[in-house]
Amino acid sequence: MAVSSTFSASDGDAYEVQMGRWSHRLAEPFLDFAGTAHGERVLDLGCGTGRLSFALAKRANVGAICGLDFSEAYIDHARRHNRNPLIEFRVGDGCEMPFQDGSFDRVLCQLMLHFVPRAERAVAEMRRVARPGAIVAAAVWDARGGFISTRLFWDTAAALDERANALRAQNYTRPMSRPGELGAAWRAAGLDDVRETMLMIRQEFASFDDFWVPYLGKQGPGADYVDSLAADARERLRDRVRLAYLDGEPDGARSYAAIAWAVKGTVPIRTGIA
Repeated sequence: MAVSSTFSASDGDAYEVQMGRWSHRLAEPFLDFAGTAHGERVLDLGCGTGRLSFALAKRANVGAICGLDFSEAYIDHARRHNRNPLIEFRVGDGCEMPFQDGSFDRVLCQLMLHFVPRAERAVAEMRRVARPGAIVAAAVWDARGGFISTRLFWDTAAALDERANALRAQNYTRPMSRPGELGAAWRAAGLDDVRETMLMIRQEFASFDDFWVPYLGKQGPGADYVDSLAADARERLRDRVRLAYLDGEPDGARSYAAIAWAVKGTVPIRTGIA
């Protein structure tokens, strides 16, 4: 069976440190772009630990929110932190969703599609489960050109290890992560009024330890790589990344820009032939 996600996802608490805190921050500009409306039934595809669903529920008096993710650990974490009876979290495959056609008034997907090898299949599923006239929207990090904190890590690792160089190239060429790819996928799926934009947040770290700890949490490709290293190689990488983080100043707070590509489109409304 084809793998529907390449993201290592085994610990909700570790994911919160690694990415949840940033997906929470990205949710606000993403919802500004994707829109919200009262009374809607909304799908949050690739919901992770539920950050987008929780942000959406604070914005609109929705009819219902369904968060779907392939990771049982993340869904368990989201359920444990959910206090809203209108939000349901379910384990499921974004490429084979367990919903009927036209089930949702709005379909959102934040920070997932670039980890889906069959990304075009997931986009087709997003359109299928959205009703005619519904908005379908997604956002992914601009890993190559706009995600400074991960470039700091991967560029340093690549200078030390040829294998890391290959992994860096893989990370920067994931599906839907380069300029124009999301828009092209939305048009290929037959969505109307396709609009693209860039969203930016800041990633604030309190110290180098705050920056480095997520790479020890076994969530995502960077942590996968660190976990694969022998102890001496891991320590060498940590020391070099620390130098890049310090950048000539004492240890302490740092703030990096993080840019995401975003897209939205409308499911066509079919009209009968007169």
